Amino acid sequence: MKIVIDAHGGDYAPLEIVKGAITSVNLIEDINIILAGKSSEIKSILDEYGYTGDRIEILEASEVITNEESPTAAIRAKKDSSLVVGLNKLKTDDDVIGMISAGSTGAVLSGGLFIIGRMDGVLRPSLAPTLPTLLGGKTMLIDCGANVDCKPEYLEQFAVMGTVYMQSMLKVQNPRVGLLNIGTEDKKGNALTHEAFELLKNNKKINFVGNVEARDILSGNVDVIVSDGFAGNIALKATEGAVMNVLKLMKNTINESGIGVKLGALMMKKAFKAIKSKMDYNTQGGSPFLGVNKIVLKTHGSSKAETILSCVKQVVEIHESGFIEKLRAGLLENV
Repeated sequence: MKIVIDAHGGDYAPLEIVKGAITSVNLIEDINIILAGKSSEIKSILDEYGYTGDRIEILEASEVITNEESPTAAIRAKKDSSLVVGLNKLKTDDDVIGMISAGSTGAVLSGGLFIIGRMDGVLRPSLAPTLPTLLGGKTMLIDCGANVDCKPEYLEQFAVMGTVYMQSMLKVQNPRVGLLNIGTEDKKGNALTHEAFELLKNNKKINFVGNVEARDILSGNVDVIVSDGFAGNIALKATEGAVMNVLKLMKNTINESGIGVKLGALMMKKAFKAIKSKMDYNTQGGSPFLGVNKIVLKTHGSSKAETILSCVKQVVEIHESGFIEKLRAGLLENV
């Protein structure tokens, strides 16, 4: 199995991306990594870290797409960018199972749509991260930024895609689907959520449990939370920001407190570490772009080597689960 990684995507590229690739091939058998980017820079880092194996390949790309550029225009203009070159490799090489990028979200989504292409029957591909819950499982939030303006039927299909993903990847037998809204009552929301609610309620192939509020995202009470990309992205970032700030607040409060609190915190150190690890996006992998013909994984712009390793594992798991094939069948059966 081969996986392409955009070596110049992200805040810490190419150093952390290349380090992540080295760690991945050292820890995971039966994979080869293709690093798309400037070969001289990539080779220099490989040499610096003493990598002499043959499971990392360099795919030359002379350009880089930045966050400041128009995503669609950049995809069309920068044909030799690390992202476009990598996506073309993914499209044309049957041995390549997926691609990972920490670069511009808009460019990754535009490239995935225009180069890899959307699956037959898919109305709109969607960005769908999974988040850890208080019950120890995971909840998928779909969509979280790919489609800021949605029709009700898009949300219905997001529910189908999320259901198939949770069934194939996380082995959830009958995923509970909730619709992100401003209240749990059936009549809450705007015109979009009202119409989507009726579609979801009448779709017998999904387990729709009603409206859910943003505060329920980490509760574990639902397995798939459906939203338009605008509200979903705000909910995702608000949740991540709240978790990070609470952890910082706990740390600052302990540091500013007396010896008794500090001793108590020392005794709770393992528990605090476990909480931080569970909520740390670096260990969670990336957000799959569901509905395109191959696996495209978008990860945080601030991703470091540990995150890249998590993403490589995730791509392998998605591939081995047969998700793409199951989604094609699920779309035909469910909508």
